[in-house]
Amino acid sequence: MRLTPEQQAILDGEQGEVLAKVMKTMVMYGDTFGAEEMVEVTGEKGHLVTSFGFGVMTAMFDLMDQLIEAGVVSKQPFTVDPRPMDKNVPSNPIMDLITKKFMYTKQASYEEQLAAVGLESKETGFTCACYFDEVGNTPKKGDILSWAESSAVVYANSVLGARCNRNSGIIDLFGSILGFVPKFGLLTDEGRKATWVIDIQTSKKPEAQVLGSAIGMKVMEEVPYVRGLDLFLGDELNQSAKDYLKDFGAASASNGAVGLYHIAGLTPEAVEQGEALIAEGAKTYVIDDAELERIEKNYPIIWKDPNATPKLAFIGCPHLSLEQLKDWAHRLDDALTAAGKKKVAVPTVMTTPEAVLRQFNGTPEAAILKARGVVVSYICPLMYMNNPLAGKMPVITNSNKLRTYTSARYFRDEQLLDRIVKGGAC
Repeated sequence: MRLTPEQQAILDGEQGEVLAKVMKTMVMYGDTFGAEEMVEVTGEKGHLVTSFGFGVMTAMFDLMDQLIEAGVVSKQPFTVDPRPMDKNVPSNPIMDLITKKFMYTKQASYEEQLAAVGLESKETGFTCACYFDEVGNTPKKGDILSWAESSAVVYANSVLGARCNRNSGIIDLFGSILGFVPKFGLLTDEGRKATWVIDIQTSKKPEAQVLGSAIGMKVMEEVPYVRGLDLFLGDELNQSAKDYLKDFGAASASNGAVGLYHIAGLTPEAVEQGEALIAEGAKTYVIDDAELERIEKNYPIIWKDPNATPKLAFIGCPHLSLEQLKDWAHRLDDALTAAGKKKVAVPTVMTTPEAVLRQFNGTPEAAILKARGVVVSYICPLMYMNNPLAGKMPVITNSNKLRTYTSARYFRDEQLLDRIVKGGAC
């Protein structure tokens, strides 16, 4: 890899041994993927994936101490994925004991480390949807980022037109510390070309989570160019379209490894370049109603009892937007009223960034959810489900990401709503 004199000096240790190790790590990372040079990080803020003080991750805590002691901190403030705990989320004493005493035992001290290295805010800096306006970490088109968190990376690349590879934890921090990242993959024009053409031929707007799942499992880490979806979403990136693409992208990134997609007539690069984005020899995948039904029917049910009565429902992985929260409040309220019920039959948690929650509290919709027995939390459902006792619970969700990484069982929005309202065995 070609390094600038400034970068070579860092590698040679002229700014200290710790920073030299950071640079060496990034050089090795770039060499692995054939990068020929580093490029400057131009995004105003970073985003880290490691939000959890999982007690066994001693190497990470030691590394953070070394960075802090050497004065090696991020050149830019950063946000980080959601916290793993919230006392307001339904649990039981044994689960709480395992979570606090055996799992996230370093949470408080780790958050202090994050703050020392560059966390923007301990109050509002924790979310997987850092790009929401309320959170304030929204990169501009063309910005080079040093982020991790698959759902955030795919959103930034696709919906916002920024440029970021699917980095791992710590690599995201190292790029923010150096202010440089290796140039390869999705940072290059060639790497952003679509190697798959997806033709949507459904009779109605496809469920975002199932469509993303289908595409992710087909293309894996490649770049899809999706035709026909704009017929359902329109040609304007309004909040409704952004919310749809947020959930669609998260499913494609978790059910596969998609880091960038193009939606014909809608996403920035597709609007500007059209089918010039499609690489020569691109493969084609046609998605119709039958294909989506086939995909959904093949999701495994890994509950010990497939007919168990759900004990908990999670909505919001990735985190819900303010508009989604309000929409869910009204849909749930209407469904409960129609069923002649006062509260949800299944304990339900809706998750959102703390910055969004602050705006949501005090609204009529917040009062509706509280009256109907719903908890609105900033928690990370994935981290909650890491508790072995939670993993044994029959949990339901409308998140394909949560379904993929945990034992939670997927239901489409309307199906989930029916389960939450009526309860009973699946």
